[in-house]
Amino acid sequence: MQTMADRFRHWYDYERHANAQTLTMLDSVPAAGRAAADFQRAVDLMAHMIRARRMWLHRLGAWPEVPGGWNSDGSPLAELPALLRPTEAAWVAWLGRLDDATLAADLEWTTVDGKRYRWPVEAILTQVSGHAWYHRGQIAQLVRVLGGKTLASDYIFWAPHGPVVTSAVPPSTGS
Repeated sequence: MQTMADRFRHWYDYERHANAQTLTMLDSVPAAGRAAADFQRAVDLMAHMIRARRMWLHRLGAWPEVPGGWNSDGSPLAELPALLRPTEAAWVAWLGRLDDATLAADLEWTTVDGKRYRWPVEAILTQVSGHAWYHRGQIAQLVRVLGGKTLASDYIFWAPHGPVVTSAVPPSTGS
């Protein structure tokens, strides 16, 4: 039986795949599109996702320093893989130790503006996962507008038990 901790590990495996797809999409934007403000916006969204993951690792006690702010204005595309690799490795290691007791525990943290929060770890992991899905969709939309190639990064196309075509649906003939 798959535990909730197993499920979060599985979802993060998917996220790592989707991150690779997203970097490939960003790389596909033609030179003319890379000069557009929307290209930098797409790159900055990916950098923001990486920084958010690092911030949560820090709050969970698994990332040594407080990452830079949430905004990533001006992040170079070429630097994203080097930012992503250690972040993903740290998440894989942390999730490898995840158990039901940790999922059930509350995490308390203080934001940069001094506000204190407490939330269940399971809810935080759900939020962090959904946050990435949301921003990857924004990036894909920007890549398409900029003339780049979008890739199927939806979970259903990655999952080992993904959809299987069983028959073709005949086109409607109308009446």
